[in-house]
Amino acid sequence: MGLETFMNARSVAIIGASKSETKRGYQAIRTLLDERYEGEIYPVNPKLDRVLGFKCYKSVLDIDGPVDIALIATPAATVPAILKECGQKGIPGAVILAGGFGETGTNGRRLEDEVVRAARTNHIRLIGPNTSGMLNLKSNLNLVGLKEAPKGEIALLTQSGNMALSLITEAKIKSHKGFTYYVGVGNEADIRFHEYLEFFRNDPDTKAILMYVEGMREGRKFLQQAYKTTKEKPIILLKSGRSSTGKRSAGSHTGALAGMSEVAKGAFERAGIVVIENSDELFPAAETLSSCPPIRNNKIAILADGGGHATIASDILTDYKVEIPELGEKTKARLREILPAAASVTNPVDVAGGTDDDPSLFADCARIILKDPNIGGVLIVGLFGGYGIRFAKTLSLKEEDAAHQMGKLVAKRNKPIILHSLYNFERPHALELLRYYNIPVYDSLDVACKCISVLAQYGSYLHGYHAKTNFVLNWRNKAKPEGNEIISTARKQGRTSLLEHEAKNLLRLHGASVTMDKLASTADEAVTLAKDIGRPVALKIASPDILHKSDAGGVLLNVKGEKAVRKGFETIVSRGRKYRPDADIRGVVVSPMAAEGVEVIIGTKIDDQFGPIIMYGLGGIMVEIIKDVSFRVLPISRLSARKMIETTRSAPILDGVRGTPPCDKKALISLLLICSELVEAYPEIKEMDLNPVILHPEGLDVVDARIILHEKGNCSDLTNGKC
Repeated sequence: MGLETFMNARSVAIIGASKSETKRGYQAIRTLLDERYEGEIYPVNPKLDRVLGFKCYKSVLDIDGPVDIALIATPAATVPAILKECGQKGIPGAVILAGGFGETGTNGRRLEDEVVRAARTNHIRLIGPNTSGMLNLKSNLNLVGLKEAPKGEIALLTQSGNMALSLITEAKIKSHKGFTYYVGVGNEADIRFHEYLEFFRNDPDTKAILMYVEGMREGRKFLQQAYKTTKEKPIILLKSGRSSTGKRSAGSHTGALAGMSEVAKGAFERAGIVVIENSDELFPAAETLSSCPPIRNNKIAILADGGGHATIASDILTDYKVEIPELGEKTKARLREILPAAASVTNPVDVAGGTDDDPSLFADCARIILKDPNIGGVLIVGLFGGYGIRFAKTLSLKEEDAAHQMGKLVAKRNKPIILHSLYNFERPHALELLRYYNIPVYDSLDVACKCISVLAQYGSYLHGYHAKTNFVLNWRNKAKPEGNEIISTARKQGRTSLLEHEAKNLLRLHGASVTMDKLASTADEAVTLAKDIGRPVALKIASPDILHKSDAGGVLLNVKGEKAVRKGFETIVSRGRKYRPDADIRGVVVSPMAAEGVEVIIGTKIDDQFGPIIMYGLGGIMVEIIKDVSFRVLPISRLSARKMIETTRSAPILDGVRGTPPCDKKALISLLLICSELVEAYPEIKEMDLNPVILHPEGLDVVDARIILHEKGNCSDLTNGKC
């Protein structure tokens, strides 16, 4: 059911209306009056006759006109019965303010489930519960009680009323920008993040979407909707809970390494979302992205009236991986014509006092720089806006003239200018003019640098949009009959994991290069298999109950000769029984020793919010200590696989160090794509670890493979990230 009717409601029922000024049932009516809401207001309270001059109804069923939305300002326990009456009245949407639901524990979750059932039975969509409310600033539908929120072009979606208050207050005090809507998502019991996103995507007045997220119930659907939205309008998001690493899984390295912060950040950015990590940068980033054209080539110029700020800005932008290229020779020649001899015309450009008696030179310099085809935007840092304050009042007029020129220049070139000013706190008219022309102004150099960097980030995403994934999984795609049989056999035997040789056979079916393993159930079989291999072998315990073989002492490497193989078999089985007496030990896997190379790990797991994900990083027994890994939400493309490798700290090792040859990265990328394919082909797979994978100058070897299955069912019915 769409959200349009109640998000743009022309009539509202305040259930729990009150005469007490401290109650939301009073404040909501008072605010609607003060904000000049033009729709119908229907107070509801069986104990009152009138509230603030309005007739008060005993029940929503007594209201004689249609109602588009109900604000429920009553205790949690009363909500199910109220929703039943709202359904009988035909009200399409409700805002539930009360807490005491899923956030409080088991009893609260039961009540929340009851509320959702009541809403669905009665065809009502819910905002909340446990929400601060919603605002439609276009129609002055204020169901929050926050007065004088600034109107603008940014939609605000948060899980914190205090964060909303902070952002709205910041906009009111520091900016010319404001909001189209605000929604407090609350517990997300009914309407999910992705549904709000779709609504804002289709709203013609919303130019950017600003989000504060603590967690979401249907992360993959959110990513799918974000992918559609970000090509049309930017999404700016702050994700809290970075210190929480989510649930750890004892079943695999991947489960232990996949913290929510790494997974979420990578997933959001891959969907084109601009992820902000500092709360004081959140609104400025949204303001910038809603106002300015994106930078398409990741290259900017810095224009300064002092070396210190220029140097600091250069360092910050370099950390953000924004390029500060050399200016073209024609550009430098034109700058030399208008600037003093002491000026630096490379990049950053330092005017070296040239603007002290004529700050309009900033506009002239910006015009020359933005004409350079290699420059995508300009960051101006220093004193602009304060020349009339610091030097002479007459200079204020020249600054204002420069502001007019720069505003027209941005519109003409479709390239952004961001300005940092030491005098922003004074609110000089020149800076107000810049804001009028959608040129953001900040008193923090760090914030200004962040803002121009997000324009570059968003522009780069748009430039490569065609190469991105839409986060849609094609279940059973490319499954093979032999692969289905491997998994079916394990299921029939009551196992939730494949034995190592089974896992490798599954990988081999899909084109992976794996060591040729054979299972020996006796020492004699192990000796025979080792002789057939004809070179040193690795012996590894085969048991569905012992997943971490090294922990059990269940791995012996470089075993040579009949006597050593026989003794190795007996040693491994003995260690396994000692490690776990009740373990189902099937024997010992015998495999040829792989040549030396660089060890990496590849793994997959099911993330609680986003469903199947994949991990890559430096491998071996130290993987959980070093934690040099990267994550992506599946499925991945070839480009994503390459980026996964490049973003790890150990990436240079693959290019060869200290005389060692480079590794075969094409083979590694192909293996990552095979793992992505396996998860789609066999939704029974819960987790997979390939550790180590040994990389060679030509090709690679999957030396150890572990695949864990869901206890029952599979992941093909993916709803809210869980299977």
